[in-house]
Amino acid sequence: MVIDSHCHLHDAAFADVRETLVTSLAYDVYGVIGVGCDPESNIRTIVATTAAPKGVWACLGFHPDWTHLTDADFEVVEQQIRAHHSHIVGIGEIGLPWYSLADAPDAARLTARGRARLERLLALAARYDLPVTLHAPHGAAVGALEALGRHGIERAVFHWHKAPVDVTRQIVERGYCISVTPEVVYRERDRELVQRVPLDSLLVESDAPWKYAGEFATLPSGPWLTARVAEEIAKIKRLPVEDTMAQLSANTCRVFDLIWA
Repeated sequence: MVIDSHCHLHDAAFADVRETLVTSLAYDVYGVIGVGCDPESNIRTIVATTAAPKGVWACLGFHPDWTHLTDADFEVVEQQIRAHHSHIVGIGEIGLPWYSLADAPDAARLTARGRARLERLLALAARYDLPVTLHAPHGAAVGALEALGRHGIERAVFHWHKAPVDVTRQIVERGYCISVTPEVVYRERDRELVQRVPLDSLLVESDAPWKYAGEFATLPSGPWLTARVAEEIAKIKRLPVEDTMAQLSANTCRVFDLIWA
């Protein structure tokens, strides 16, 4: 069995958390780490853990590419982390803006604001000894990696990782993990990533309810897709599926300090 390391359980698609877990279990997905993006989704993520406390864990976050979020929203999230730090397993998703910069007339300001916010969130992670789940695709990965070092963060996951080979190598050498989505089944970039990264540095995620192409195009997106991700990783690594799932689960438990009985 595997654990979905990154799912937006706060989404309306997963209003029935228990049913979501039942469906996931049928596909050999034991549990789900729910990630938040703003004050409201953080609250819904915490509520999801109360609906199924043995199979759901919460991370509280602030999405760096959601440009509509305000400084007041950010301060609320900081307060939420302080209030719930003993009941959550990580801070995420957090990171640096990237996609929102493409057509922004004030990209420099957005970048500076994003860096300042990440520094404050990493300070909280260091204070409470919590791992972080990072949204830092492509060019944002270097800045995020440097910020982790400044704050002495030992446990971090680069969610849906996309970055140059040398940056990926540095991430792995620093002991951080990289999570893989269902795109690994049909996208060569992701398959090459899995070939390069050691199995003990990989996690699997759905990022649900994000919709995928290929064989998943007509299927609902949910934690259950991570079992297929694990299967594909096993094929790429030429390892037994059960052994691969066991290692991926162990990796997730190690990063988020989960007790999985």
